[in-house]
Amino acid sequence: MKHGKVHRKLNRTAEHRKAMFANMCAALIKHEQIVTTLPKAKELRPIVEKLVTLGKKGGLDKRRQAIAEMRDIEQVKKLFDVLAPRYKDRNGGYTRIIKAGFRYGDNAAMAVIEFVDRDEDAKGRDSGPTQDNSEAEAA
Repeated sequence: MKHGKVHRKLNRTAEHRKAMFANMCAALIKHEQIVTTLPKAKELRPIVEKLVTLGKKGGLDKRRQAIAEMRDIEQVKKLFDVLAPRYKDRNGGYTRIIKAGFRYGDNAAMAVIEFVDRDEDAKGRDSGPTQDNSEAEAA
């Protein structure tokens, strides 16, 4: 019977799912928009919504709960200091999922999950090593 089984397994163990969603939450909070498969986006949405609600409530205990869920202290700081004040007047519905076609290799349904009133400049910020132009010209 299927009683109480409301979440997708996504062909992963429980530990792998928890780690994957923690990483995806941190990435979404950092960049405010990520591209992933549609089932992962649909499973990620309630997790992120609950984290934003924790940020809106504030307090040390809520911050510790968010750290336990996400395991990224810098993004928890952004959640509480930037995102929570941004959504203080909004009662839920902090994210949107936009279907983005199908992936070339395996035809998986892709989606973009993003914050509703997102900062356009946050996308791609600090996403990896960058080449310094002055260093490249000196060589």
